[in-house]
Amino acid sequence: MKGPTPDELAESELAARRPPQQTSDGRQALIWTALLLAGIVALAFVRPRVAGTIGVIVAIIAMIMLHELGHFVMAKRAGMKVTEFFLGFGPRLWSIRRGETEYGVKAIPAGGYVRIIGMSNMEEIDPADEDRTYRSKPYRHRLGVAVAGSTMHFLLAGLLLFLLYAAVGLPSSRPVIGQVVPDSPAQQSDFRVGDRIVAINGQAVNDWEDVPNYVEAHGESQLTFTVVRNDTGQRLDVAVRPRKVTRPDGTEAPQIGIAAERYLQTKPVPSAIGETLTDMPSFMWQTVKALGGIFSPDGLSNYGELLSGDGGDNNKRFISPIGAARVAGQAVENGWGPVLLFLFAINVFVGIFNMVPLLPLDGGHVAIATYEKIRSALSGRRYQADVAKLLPLTYGVFVLLILIGVSALYVDLVDPVQNPFE
Repeated sequence: MKGPTPDELAESELAARRPPQQTSDGRQALIWTALLLAGIVALAFVRPRVAGTIGVIVAIIAMIMLHELGHFVMAKRAGMKVTEFFLGFGPRLWSIRRGETEYGVKAIPAGGYVRIIGMSNMEEIDPADEDRTYRSKPYRHRLGVAVAGSTMHFLLAGLLLFLLYAAVGLPSSRPVIGQVVPDSPAQQSDFRVGDRIVAINGQAVNDWEDVPNYVEAHGESQLTFTVVRNDTGQRLDVAVRPRKVTRPDGTEAPQIGIAAERYLQTKPVPSAIGETLTDMPSFMWQTVKALGGIFSPDGLSNYGELLSGDGGDNNKRFISPIGAARVAGQAVENGWGPVLLFLFAINVFVGIFNMVPLLPLDGGHVAIATYEKIRSALSGRRYQADVAKLLPLTYGVFVLLILIGVSALYVDLVDPVQNPFE
C-alpha cells in the first residue's frame, strides 16, 4: 500500500472521467496470456514436473494478489480512494481503468501493490478528496485495511490445511508389510509383502509402532509373528530371529528387516474442520519462534556461517524465489500433500512476517494507527503521527529486506536447501 504523487493524482482524476478502456497493448497482453496458459497445459503432458512447478509458482502469485485484494476490498468498504491495483513492479505491461482505479500487470511479478491515497501526513492530497484518504478514516477502518492482507494469508492457510486433512490425507502406516529388506532375517523367513501382522508371540498388534517396539524389547530372541496372508486370507505363524544392525545415528538395535505399508489417511469433514481450527494457532506460534530464531544471536551466527561457507544449519534461514521454485519442484515430485504443505507454510510465514511492526510492512501501519489511537485518547483530540520522523528507520528496514533477499539468493545458489519432503 502506498500513496500517489500529485501529478499521478491529477492524471487519475482526468482518467476517471473517461469511460473504461484498455491500454494500446492490452489486446496483445491478453493474447500472450492465452498462449502462456496453452503452453502450460501442453507442458503438463510432456513434462509434468515442470508444469507442476509452474503451477505452484502461479499459485504463489495468486496468493500475493489475494493479499492485495484484501487491502483493496477493505479500503473500498471504508470509502477510501484506491487509484491502482497492480501485479508486479517495474515497467507497465498492460492495464485497464475501471472508474477511478487502474488495474494492470507490470514486468517483474515479484509481488503486487494497491495504491490508496493519503497513507500518511506527508502526501499532498486535493482537499476535495481528503475525506477519502486512509489517514482521515477512523482507527477501525485503518486497522482493517492494514491487517486485511495477512488475514487473507491466514484464511488461505486454513483452507489449505483443511484440504490436506479432509481431501488428501496425512502419511500414516498400518501393521501391514510394505517391504521386505533383501538379505534380512525377514527375507529368510516366510514373510511376504501384504501380510497383515495381527500378533507377536501371541500379543495382539494394533498399530505398526507395536512391531519395532516389541522387537527391540526382546533383543535377538526368536519371535513368532502371526500374519494374515493378503491373497488367501490364510492365518500363519512365521518364526524369525532378529539381528542387530547399526542405525544411521550409530546405535545398534535388533531388526528383522520389514517396513510398514504407507498410505494417506483422511479425516471426516467435521474432524478436519476442528483440527484445522485447533492446529492453526500452533503452526503460527512455531513460525513466530522460527522467525525470532533467525534474528537471534545464534541465528545470525548461523547465517554468517552459511554465507562464509563454514557450515551452518541450512534449514534455519530465508529462501529466495529461486530456492522457493526448487522446493516447489520437490513438492510436486512428492504429490499433492507436500504441495499443500508448501503453500500452507508460505501463507503462514508471509502472514506473520507482514505483521512485524515496522514500515514498510503492514505491521508498521498497524503500529502507527494504534499509536495514533492511544495518543488521541490520552489528549482528547485527533493525533496524527509525523511519518517523516520514521523515514530513516523505514529506509533501514528496506535495506535490510534487500540484504536478506540478496543473501538468500546467494546461499540458494551455492548451498541449496535440502529436500524437506524426503
